[in-house]
Amino acid sequence: MPPNVISSKKLGLNPEQLSAVVAKENRILVLAGAGSGKTRVIVHRIAHLIQEGVSPASILGLTFTNKAAREMQERISSMVGKEKSKEITLSTFHSFCMKVLRKEIHHLGYSPRFSLYDENDLGRLIRRCAKELSAPEDLSLGKITTAIFTAKSRGLSENELPSIGSSEEDLFFRKIYQQLAQSLRAYNAVDFDHILLLTQRLFEEHPEVCASLSQRLEHILIDEYQDTNAVQFRIAELLASHHKRLFVVGDDDQSIYGWRGAEVDHILHFRADKVIKLEQNYRSTPTILDAANEVIAKNEHRHKKNLWSAQTRGEKIILFHAPTEIDEAESVVQRILSLKEHHHLAWNQIAILYRSHAQSRNLEIALMQQNWNNEGTWMRGIPYEIWGGVEFTQRSEVKDLLAYLRQIVNPLDQEALLRILNVPRRGISDQTLEQLHRISKEEKIALWPLLKKIKMGERTLSLLPRTQSGIYSFVDTMMEAERRFSKGSLAHALEWFVEAIHYQKAIEEEVKSPEARLWKWENVQECINALGSFEEENKGASLEDFIATLSLDQHANSSEKGKKREDAIQLMTFHGAKGLEFRACFLVGLEDLILPHEKSMKEKGLEEERRLFYVALTRAMQFLTLSMARSRRRGEKQIPTHPSRFLLDIPKDLLHCVSWKALE
Repeated sequence: MPPNVISSKKLGLNPEQLSAVVAKENRILVLAGAGSGKTRVIVHRIAHLIQEGVSPASILGLTFTNKAAREMQERISSMVGKEKSKEITLSTFHSFCMKVLRKEIHHLGYSPRFSLYDENDLGRLIRRCAKELSAPEDLSLGKITTAIFTAKSRGLSENELPSIGSSEEDLFFRKIYQQLAQSLRAYNAVDFDHILLLTQRLFEEHPEVCASLSQRLEHILIDEYQDTNAVQFRIAELLASHHKRLFVVGDDDQSIYGWRGAEVDHILHFRADKVIKLEQNYRSTPTILDAANEVIAKNEHRHKKNLWSAQTRGEKIILFHAPTEIDEAESVVQRILSLKEHHHLAWNQIAILYRSHAQSRNLEIALMQQNWNNEGTWMRGIPYEIWGGVEFTQRSEVKDLLAYLRQIVNPLDQEALLRILNVPRRGISDQTLEQLHRISKEEKIALWPLLKKIKMGERTLSLLPRTQSGIYSFVDTMMEAERRFSKGSLAHALEWFVEAIHYQKAIEEEVKSPEARLWKWENVQECINALGSFEEENKGASLEDFIATLSLDQHANSSEKGKKREDAIQLMTFHGAKGLEFRACFLVGLEDLILPHEKSMKEKGLEEERRLFYVALTRAMQFLTLSMARSRRRGEKQIPTHPSRFLLDIPKDLLHCVSWKALE
């Protein structure tokens, strides 16, 4: 065989993968379907370039996660050697742009020793800007913060900002956007979105900087290209402006991050000299792939692909419809135990996937309460891990509400009171909290009685009017809450309380990401649902009974969590599962308004929600179970649900519909 002829068999590549590795064209688009070996293609492409005489220092590989960058670095190192692999630039977009800015940001009037602001820093700065501009108190800073995030991800200038509502909102949006930029500049600081935006601006305003980089980095490879936002797209095009070589790999069918600025049009309309499709899947059975293909085929705006596998057909997909979400969770656990017994699956080969983290609570309870046989010994609680999130009772918004409930039950619980006194914000500064805490210790009076004395005028302090008003309002609300929780429905009282403290507004103002705001509010609603379920199942139980039950369950699970669980069931969202695979997957809560999600459907339409379902389906290797509930609790009521419309896209001959009771 001639020395420059590559054997696909020797490299472990299929013909399409090899075609991508050795392609000579400048602008190459590799459409890599789920489980088709895209990372293998990228690392072999880089190794091939080096083998062909390309300098490793002239290669730039960009991806979206540090984990992906590290994995590529390790695999390339094993192929070309450590020394050569160190010369290759492999990083995330943000890491690459940070390195560029540290060296070149002086062109934009910043010092190279700039600070990087996180989401909390940025939120505080936005609030300060609004205050300095005398913005109305009822102005939705949450809405404006989201608009700022969107504008930055799209690379919009101050003159290009879209309308976000009323003329007053638009006016302050523009003022705050401008003031924020000025403040960041004055503080010599950037935020994460700013890193990309400033890099784009640097390349456009100082083309000599971009030209120098473009001449040095002659081969640019981009992973997960479908996830690029407008600024990342522009940076890539500018970097390739000299040599015109751009090798992009991605899958439009897995574009699920529109809510954070990703634009699927970048991969749909990429100007390619050559397009290569990777359609052979090495992960899932043909049965699972056929279902996924039928689902995604209903999307109109996509590159046509049809995943296939050389594996045997595999089992049909299990589908069941449980009466309630509690029955659904318990049935899922029974199916898991059956699979483990009959197919000898390890716990970590099993995943339960859901649309929102708030759906995990009933699953956690069902897993913790289940008895199972471990080699002849009966154990309580199936091991599990929450992937990409924390357990329900450890989420900040749930901890806030539980701290409120603890304080209502036990007014002497000072730790709970210190957590909630300025949550949501009531103008009570850290200095005021320290002062109150000091007086409490010096005068040997608990914090709650001290606050009541201040409210009743029996104890005077030098306080700002807003701080005094905040303390008065807090005391009044807590006293009314104590009255309401002492009689009638506990869930109804908690629902009133969440509204009384304006917690939803606080989430909107404090949290930047629209998706994160949605998750937090759903967790608040799930907390109300949990209290309603507890009341229904434990007639006559008190609020302290509810808190004690949650605390004991959490303590038992936390003691297990202290041990490193290398073998545990994985619980995660559909979004969080992208890039992962499991022998058995359970997709739960497949109901309209959950999937497709009501909010996402209004904002992004059905196509991205359908792509999300497709991503979830293709995580399963052998066993796939789909489930839903006929009714789901909303507050104090069980509300009837409808199966997800996406289920109708799966051919009936691929499904095995069973009774929810027949899963043992």
